[in-house]
Amino acid sequence: MIFGIFKPYPSPLISGRGVDLDFPLLAGCLALLGLGLVMITSASSEVAAVQSGNPLYHMFRHLVYVVLGLGAGVMTMFVPIATWQRMGYLMLIGAFGLLVMVLIPGIGREVNGSMRWIGFSFFNVQPSEIAKVFVVIYLAGYLVRRQTEVRESWMGFFKPFIVLLPMAGLLLMEPDFGATVVMMGAAAAMLFLGGVGLFRFSLMVVLAVVSVVVLVQAQPYRMARLITFTDPWSDQFGSGYQLTQALIAFGRGEWLGVGLGNSVQKQFYLPEAHTDFVFSVLAEELGVVGSLLTIGLFVFVTIRALYIGLWAEKAKQFFAAYMAFGLAFLWIGQFLINIGVNVGLLPTKGLTLPFLSYGGSSLVICCACVGLLLRIEWESRTHLGSEEHEFKESDFAEETNHGR
Repeated sequence: MIFGIFKPYPSPLISGRGVDLDFPLLAGCLALLGLGLVMITSASSEVAAVQSGNPLYHMFRHLVYVVLGLGAGVMTMFVPIATWQRMGYLMLIGAFGLLVMVLIPGIGREVNGSMRWIGFSFFNVQPSEIAKVFVVIYLAGYLVRRQTEVRESWMGFFKPFIVLLPMAGLLLMEPDFGATVVMMGAAAAMLFLGGVGLFRFSLMVVLAVVSVVVLVQAQPYRMARLITFTDPWSDQFGSGYQLTQALIAFGRGEWLGVGLGNSVQKQFYLPEAHTDFVFSVLAEELGVVGSLLTIGLFVFVTIRALYIGLWAEKAKQFFAAYMAFGLAFLWIGQFLINIGVNVGLLPTKGLTLPFLSYGGSSLVICCACVGLLLRIEWESRTHLGSEEHEFKESDFAEETNHGR
């Protein structure tokens, strides 16, 4: 029973052609993982040396998360996409359960004033990272089941928000404003690609903007962040401290950087240097050139994920297509927000940079998403799960065109 979810055989890792993966996506994600390990080792060395006596403490922990993430990615490649579709409701219930648990005193763990983690003996789990992916999987199934209703009626358009709004409310109670924006943004993009009319989509955008304005004004600390980021130097040693230190890191980096490991800002000047602001340390040590190359890697993997969704759609595997689009937009949202915060284009917000930032939950979930995308690409290329194809193991003994 335990191994039943890994049927049918074969998988992208075990097929008639051996390992049959989308290597461009895999190579791009592995490059980001490797770069993240290097930058976290550099950015956390001073803090780790003082806090634990071992400058490589955070590096070793992150390496464990990388191994766990790679294991999660491999596991997801064995699970057929149809299984995820059948489990959509259970995942949605699980997401709500996790977000409720994290708010319960004694179960949820408070860090820096936020209840975002469920603490275990040696590690923490961040339910919002899991919930975002589960919402994408559920919404992909909804768009397939209710495709005509979504495209033609207001009710089909509003029904997903019966689920999304309570979940957004739970995220805001932690509070986790960044995760709420990313989740709702990915959901909106999926609805648009699912065929929601332009008028209804425009109305949703207007309502979303109004909601963000209301939420920002509802909490004084959010308004303070909004005011501060427009001119952080006006309160350089107060509310604008973190952003000014990040901007100093960018300025010190210039074109080619000060050299790997030579950052000054990581030496207790820039808070959260190895988590939310690891990109600032990267910019200081590797310069504009290294920063642009890193952004180029991000752009490549997200565009590749979108193309995987497009290929699945052409193969008439619509659930897989919507899921790929949703996962891609989760990455895009986090990339844009994190880098925007680091360079001062957006208010300071605690949101990790996928693949690069220190954080076990984020890293493991990112790797699992890569496994899902690799499975989607393989199934769409081999026509496993398509409406007009019946899968047989013998089908995979022959070579197919790898023109992608």
